Amino acid sequence: MAGQADNRAPYAKIAAHYTELIESGQLPPGSLLPSIKNLAEEWSVSTATAEKALRKLRNEGLVRGIHGIGTEVLDRPSSMSSGSQRQDRGRRTGSSWGSGERSDSHQAAVVPAPPEVAQALGIDPQSDVIRRRRVYRDRHGIVAHSTSWIPAQYGRLIPQLANSERLTGGTSLQLISEVTGLPISHRIDSASARLLTAEDAQLLELDSENPPAEPVVVMTAKFIDSEGNVVEYGVDLGGPGRTWRTESEVSQ
Repeated sequence: MAGQADNRAPYAKIAAHYTELIESGQLPPGSLLPSIKNLAEEWSVSTATAEKALRKLRNEGLVRGIHGIGTEVLDRPSSMSSGSQRQDRGRRTGSSWGSGERSDSHQAAVVPAPPEVAQALGIDPQSDVIRRRRVYRDRHGIVAHSTSWIPAQYGRLIPQLANSERLTGGTSLQLISEVTGLPISHRIDSASARLLTAEDAQLLELDSENPPAEPVVVMTAKFIDSEGNVVEYGVDLGGPGRTWRTESEVSQ
């Protein structure tokens, strides 16, 4: 949640700061970052730490080094997040949005469960489920169209889940955990790619009669509570040109 201590290494904090400025548009393409010396002085770190922060930004494709000039901000769409990454981000910051993102087009309804959704949730096909939809955007356009499928029983406990507006008081997972007293114990994520159908194109606000020929990333996430109940199944349909990336530390 917001206000938690930031235990990241100094170089990672510096890189995260400039990632936020870049992806929010506060540092537009073509801008120059401070020099290694100036970064070190500003953040009270060694020049080695400052250089490591810039290297991290270069490795992420956010900037490039130009000999004799400095470190320049590049223009590129940000990658999309998996359901688990959004959950982690929400727990750390109180918001599931990525840097520079916003969400709109919030819609909710109680609908019959499609076969693949029923299978994921472990319920009978055509059983009532809550379908919550929203679109994540950044300055480049649609990052992903996101759909959360939630068993209808939770809507009886939390009526706002079926309302077409942003949730208040927490994410759907947080609200469900609070009302049931059961924490989310684990999640199952998958990533794949597929060609856009006419329906997909419509969700991504594209021409449904002539959808792009390139495949898009599709992320799914299944969230399970401590008693083994599947409380939510999420499907994120990536916008054209969006990629998915993850990062982890390697110990040797």
